[in-house]
Amino acid sequence: MDVLADFRHLGIAVGLGLLVGLQRERVKAGLAGLRTFPLITMLGAMCGMLAVALGAWVLAAGFLALAAMIVVGKIAILRRRSADPGLTTEVAILLMFSVGAMLVAGNETLAIAVGGAVAVLLQFKGPMHGFAAKLGDEDLQAIMKFVLLSLVILPVLPDRAIGPYAVWSPRQIWWMVVLIVGINLGGYIAYKFFGEKAGSALGGILGGLISSTATTVSYARRTMQFADASHHAAIVIMIASTVGTFRILAEIGVVAPAFFPIVAPPFVILLVLLAILSAAVRFAGDKNEGADMPPQQNPTELKSALLFGMLYAVVLLAVAFGKNYLGNKGLYVVAALSGLTDMDAISLSTARLVTTGGVTADNGWRLILVGFLSNITFKGGLTVLLGHRRLFARIVPLYTITLAAGGLLLWLRPGA
Repeated sequence: MDVLADFRHLGIAVGLGLLVGLQRERVKAGLAGLRTFPLITMLGAMCGMLAVALGAWVLAAGFLALAAMIVVGKIAILRRRSADPGLTTEVAILLMFSVGAMLVAGNETLAIAVGGAVAVLLQFKGPMHGFAAKLGDEDLQAIMKFVLLSLVILPVLPDRAIGPYAVWSPRQIWWMVVLIVGINLGGYIAYKFFGEKAGSALGGILGGLISSTATTVSYARRTMQFADASHHAAIVIMIASTVGTFRILAEIGVVAPAFFPIVAPPFVILLVLLAILSAAVRFAGDKNEGADMPPQQNPTELKSALLFGMLYAVVLLAVAFGKNYLGNKGLYVVAALSGLTDMDAISLSTARLVTTGGVTADNGWRLILVGFLSNITFKGGLTVLLGHRRLFARIVPLYTITLAAGGLLLWLRPGA
């Protein structure tokens, strides 16, 4: 028996119990507070230690005895109160008992994380209830559709290579759909909470999370009606492009962590450059912080998810075809064309092919960068075609600097 380990487990149990008990004491929870929760967590740890020597029945008996005491305490509270105070504290008691037992079972990291999460969830009751109250029917439907995409459809799809060049895996393709829809949904929910009057900085951040290209189109069109909003539009568009660059890095970090160290250096340089340019336009000229964000569409519609999945699959096939018949030059043509309106498909497809060996890592980061430069060019063209000349005068020079920096990176760091 490791006595030091047992004392460590009891010490952690007391600390976690005090953390949760302090929160319950602060809100005057009648059933358990600052002293009771440490005792409950210690009880779980002690039952776990006894279970090692006497059998699992000790742990089960401790859990059932605690549940019985909760029932007795709950009945007493209900007799004194006219309204049901809820079951939050009761569930927390049982969970903290389990945390104590988990410490002894050897899962210290998980037990500490769960104990901390219990305290956080209890403390943030107000904000969480406010969050739920602000959700409309459309927002709740968006969340449920994301659950459908990620937890219902994704697990049942086959995870095997099919199709030409064996580059299609239904589960892998749908996983990319779930990733992109999840990012878009996060931006959409944030937009719904902050409202349309989000200001330039937050508007750019949300626009980059949802779609920097769509944000560019929306704000460029607005300047044709309200020329005085050109400065605000330029701020939002530049910040959205900056966040879009960070989004590329985040996506690759999730789907291809081994590829990330190779693709990160050039894109971090571009990210810093765009951030500097965004700050420059933000603090130059007249400011119009009151402009509204354009309305955003629900990103979890099944039609949109299917369209992205099809686009991603087409790009995968096009890259494989281009490499097989046209060599590396064909790959860059595919990257430039697919990056025009959307960076997600070319970024994720290239990362996937690098992971499976279909494309070398050295060519992979260059393909993504070519797609990125193509996207910047396309968005610059949109400001010319759809926006006011004041917006053109602000955005095009900044995008020209970005294109020059990207071209320089391609030149200074040649691929295979």
